[in-house]
Amino acid sequence: MNKIICTFIFLILINYTQAQPDPWLTHYEKSNCLETAGYDEVIRYSKMLAQASPLVHYMSFGTSPQGRELPLLIFDKNGNFDPETARASGNIILLIEAGIHPGEADGTDAVLMLMRDMIIKKKLFHLLDHVTFLFIPAFNVDGLARFGPYNRINQNGPKEMGWRATAQNLNLNRDFLKADAPEMHAWLKLFNRWLPDFFVDCHTTDGADYQYVLTYMLEIFGNMDADLTTWQRDVYLPYVKSEMDNTEYPVFQYVTFRRWHDPRSGLISGVSPPRLSHGYTALQNRPSLLIETHSLKPHKIRVEATYYMLQYTAELLNKEYKTVKQLISTADAFTASKKFREEPFPVSFRRSSGDSVMVEFKGVEYTAERSDLTGGYWFKYSDRPKTYVLPWFNKPEPEMKVKLPEAYIIPPEWTEVIERLKIHGIKLDYLLEPAEVSVETYLFRNPKWRQAPYESRHPMTNIEYEVIDEKRIYPKGSVLVDMNQRSARVIAHILEPKAKDSYAYWGFFDVIFEQKEYGETYVMEGIAREMLEKDKALKREFERKKAEDKNFAQSQWDMMNWFYSKTQYRDQKKDKYPVGKIYEHKVLEKLLKISEK
Repeated sequence: MNKIICTFIFLILINYTQAQPDPWLTHYEKSNCLETAGYDEVIRYSKMLAQASPLVHYMSFGTSPQGRELPLLIFDKNGNFDPETARASGNIILLIEAGIHPGEADGTDAVLMLMRDMIIKKKLFHLLDHVTFLFIPAFNVDGLARFGPYNRINQNGPKEMGWRATAQNLNLNRDFLKADAPEMHAWLKLFNRWLPDFFVDCHTTDGADYQYVLTYMLEIFGNMDADLTTWQRDVYLPYVKSEMDNTEYPVFQYVTFRRWHDPRSGLISGVSPPRLSHGYTALQNRPSLLIETHSLKPHKIRVEATYYMLQYTAELLNKEYKTVKQLISTADAFTASKKFREEPFPVSFRRSSGDSVMVEFKGVEYTAERSDLTGGYWFKYSDRPKTYVLPWFNKPEPEMKVKLPEAYIIPPEWTEVIERLKIHGIKLDYLLEPAEVSVETYLFRNPKWRQAPYESRHPMTNIEYEVIDEKRIYPKGSVLVDMNQRSARVIAHILEPKAKDSYAYWGFFDVIFEQKEYGETYVMEGIAREMLEKDKALKREFERKKAEDKNFAQSQWDMMNWFYSKTQYRDQKKDKYPVGKIYEHKVLEKLLKISEK
């Protein structure tokens, strides 16, 4: 009788155990791969991982404008949860970021499963052999909290997802260099504290239909250190492409067509600006992978493809960790050296329109019909695969090069610029007393701005200048930005006006273009006549301007103000770039002696 009772109890326990759900299933898995994790679930699951293993540390690396934690998980097999001990162990540091655009949910779900499979299920525990992982499962947390079914009209699932922009309506992946968002301030402090050796940013893209589930972007087109470029192109890329072929998820270079939506127009690739994550990390001498899964594919296979791409990236880094660390160390040392500044530095690139290679592209059959509604072309993609042979224009060339100085010098009143430099981890020295300094700088001409706002600013659409030399008195507190540091590329892109994402472009210096003092017309009428009488060349210039500019010729105010701008009463600082460039090392040494960090 007792044996029968025991057997009965045993069977009940077995059935009860089998009926219990696996506590480590993610929300995505529980939903049969149809849903994604919201903010609360991301935080809950991340903290649960940290509580379950001494090899995992959970922390918040900042706070969003709406008061939410920015989650970070650190995985290290020796429990090294700070950059100093992790780096001292010889490990490579890998930073994986998901949810910078929360509607593009694949990365978050893939990262949570990968973390679980490494630590809890141990089936990928070997990935921790020589890699310390930093995971940001959700970067734009306020955008993730704006959860809903109508946030991505072009996307095939999940059922609901977050919103692209932050609570302040900023796109974080346009903010890496200008750093307007509080979230980005936190990210930059994290990045510059850890200086990860490899970075992955997870996204989902659209634009046309094709067969690839996952496309990628690497900075291999000329804006990175040459040896790091070679390693990405010749070592990393062949390995992950081969491994992804074996998963039935072959990958392709990030897809951008010469004419939007139209594959037959050909493919284009180029250098990414530093407003974007992978363009920014390139300036920091850190290889970066941009993952772009294809939004028209089901959420399930997008997540799977992301998972595999992350896995194979980590596997290669475990094999190549010594090589990558050495390449980065060499690149950092070179960037901080005088030799780096011997050649003009490219701050912008243009794509060569006449140089291309032919590649096979796995697309689908489609038609382009003239719309009777709009008059534009309506692209209709079928479900029939078709391989095209297309020209790929992938040969960017420098558009603008500048001579880099020994140092830049910035007056102390430009506090916002100075604070942003500090956020980027740039070392600064401060003058302890005023100093007269001979500098090279720029005098701007014909500035123009974008009319509509872009990322909360009105960027410049035309930046013209002439190079000038002058002596300036720089007050106490002025900032020396010594170029003998590993972040010299970042400095140049911030302070050289013609760089694609310079602070001049983004409007940090707009106030220098404002006229603050004027001459009244009743005063200038007399002065103008005296000026014309004394200066025949000025008279010819005046007549020519009237002939070329009808609005000018019909405005007394504009004409009198033009004469005012030719007098000694004009603002001598107007249109002059306040940042100076110092080329003589002796001058820099002298200034450093009267400064402190």
